[in-house]
Amino acid sequence: MYQHSVSYFLEPLLAHHDPARVETFCYADVATPDAVTERLQKLSHHWRSTRPLSDEELYEQILGDRIDVLVDLTGHTGKNRLQMFARKPAPLQITYLGYPNTTGLAAMDYRLTDIDADPPGLTEAYHTETLLRLPRCFLCYQPLSTAPAVLDLPGKTMGRITFGSFNNLPKLTLSVIAVWSQILHAVPDARLILKVRWLEDEPTRQHYLDLFAAQKIPPQRVKLIGMIPDADHHLNFYNNIDIALDPFPYNGTATTCEALWMGVPVITLAGSTHVSRVGLSLLNAVGLPELITHSHQEYIATAVTLAANREHLANLRSRLRPQMAASALCHGMAHAQAVEATFHTEFSKWNL
Repeated sequence: MYQHSVSYFLEPLLAHHDPARVETFCYADVATPDAVTERLQKLSHHWRSTRPLSDEELYEQILGDRIDVLVDLTGHTGKNRLQMFARKPAPLQITYLGYPNTTGLAAMDYRLTDIDADPPGLTEAYHTETLLRLPRCFLCYQPLSTAPAVLDLPGKTMGRITFGSFNNLPKLTLSVIAVWSQILHAVPDARLILKVRWLEDEPTRQHYLDLFAAQKIPPQRVKLIGMIPDADHHLNFYNNIDIALDPFPYNGTATTCEALWMGVPVITLAGSTHVSRVGLSLLNAVGLPELITHSHQEYIATAVTLAANREHLANLRSRLRPQMAASALCHGMAHAQAVEATFHTEFSKWNL
């Protein structure tokens, strides 16, 4: 619970919980608290610093707090507490947000999602948990209050289209690079910007330039940017991008929301698993179904068509932030109400 992509989606939920219906306990394993930690702590009714606690001690703490619904935000990511969850300290245990897959734990009862990310009948076989589908997007995004302004379409001043992706490198598979290269071949004056912290490493940079070179994309058409530590400067770099390309089969989440907030349309390729349908869920929530594709060919064609219409791109850029702000993706109150209603319904079933 600090400056992390999960916090952008947790904060609006905590901020809009109804205190007459919900009493919140946050168990925070934070080594270095920051301003985000302080905000989240103020939004929680009870704050427990768990970093010094063993799994056994944390289990006893949760039992003592008499928690009805315990929500996991880490899954199989680093420093998780799944061994503690396996002991079942709460009657209902739900995994959410931080890990886009099943925990595989019999003790984890549910996974919170929505009908777009996990359509009924499509992904149940991949989960040990029962899927709880919210009526709207399973995510609610809170943009930075200090986010920079959306500037004019860079394609107008640069005289060429710039595609971009700020997603983590493991998502950039050979298939992704091949498809993105086909887009660059079809839009011969375009360039591609990739930004992620690992690109500060020279051998890593050269490796990715070599992968594009194998697709006959010269290095001058691919710009590689390393880490920009300041959040505002990071967001401001989207003002260099005309169109964002979502990787597949592992879509972006926070990066997609950031791009949209900065006026940059995101093209996604929907698949048949949760991680490959997050982009679909986000774009439907914002009201941009035309940016959702279902094949490599459609993905390429959508990117090429969008790049060819700069007037449309400029109009889309100017209206994206207010459109997103008014959408389900940024409606914290409605999201919190939906989550509360879902939790109450499932707990009532258990408590019969």
